Amino acid sequence: MINSINEIYCLGIESTADDFGVGISTCSGEILANISDGYIPEKGGIHPREAARHHAMVASDVLDEALIQAGIKSSDLSLIAFSQGPGLGPCLRTGATVARALAAYLNIPLVGVNHSIAHVEIGKLKTNATDPITLYVSGGNTIISAFNSGRYRIFGETLDIALGNCLDVFSREAGLKHKKGIPLGAALEKLALDGNNLVLMPYIVKGMDVSFSGLLTSAVALLRQKKYRLQDLCYSLQEIAFAMVCEVTERALAHTEKKEILLTGGVAANKRLQFMLSLIAKDHGVSFNKVPLEFATDNGAMIAWTGLLAFRSGIVTPIEESIVKLRWRIDRVDIPWMN
Repeated sequence: MINSINEIYCLGIESTADDFGVGISTCSGEILANISDGYIPEKGGIHPREAARHHAMVASDVLDEALIQAGIKSSDLSLIAFSQGPGLGPCLRTGATVARALAAYLNIPLVGVNHSIAHVEIGKLKTNATDPITLYVSGGNTIISAFNSGRYRIFGETLDIALGNCLDVFSREAGLKHKKGIPLGAALEKLALDGNNLVLMPYIVKGMDVSFSGLLTSAVALLRQKKYRLQDLCYSLQEIAFAMVCEVTERALAHTEKKEILLTGGVAANKRLQFMLSLIAKDHGVSFNKVPLEFATDNGAMIAWTGLLAFRSGIVTPIEESIVKLRWRIDRVDIPWMN
């Protein structure tokens, strides 16, 4: 029996793409556990069905490890949260199935969480930001958003592929390998540090939106020509792509007059992007906040924390309504805990 709201433990399950993560959070925002196991394809990008198969195989071990790290039993849990979307269908369904089974077995509430909102909320929790302009950049998403009138409104986004996807595809074309604990983006960032020649590539900002497909096509074509050092191509790709999202973020900041910038998502780990945004924040006299590395990539802790925020605001997802939402936009979700 729960005697007070401070005794509520929420277990969150993240499974939108290549990572299967389990996190456990308290109502005060203390993260008791954050365990993840990632699917690494032998070649190419993510294969959704293979990733889902990986998630099903590791789910039990990841759950057990999270409970051990948190120092609690499954019977102590008060709430199960899961990433309901957006994401890859087979991967989302695997996580949702595990979440439904746990909630039903333990006879506790279930909350479906929007993955993009979870990235924003864990960033706010871990940086103490309250009402920022957020640049959320990952393998599957590139969104500039801010809270207004009950929802996170989109002030700019990619028109095609995500920034992280752009960097990953180029990295694979360049022969870089995704190793456990070292994502492709980190390998590209390391090479870019040795670049010093800015190679001309398309810079595409349309209104408040960005487009990376033309930039990627150009970068790959230049790579195959073998006229430039790989380090210079990595440097140039980063500089141009980051300048594009920084331009839109700065314009959104000026428009909304927010006093904070938050950088979150997997690409938030990139130190060059962090530096560029910090300069914008300094120029505008606002604070710059970056999500800690542990919580930058997809993780269960962000799902657990956001699930708690939703639950405390009266949101519960009946099992019969827990179908996954592959294209669940951030601006289609009410945010009652911000009102």
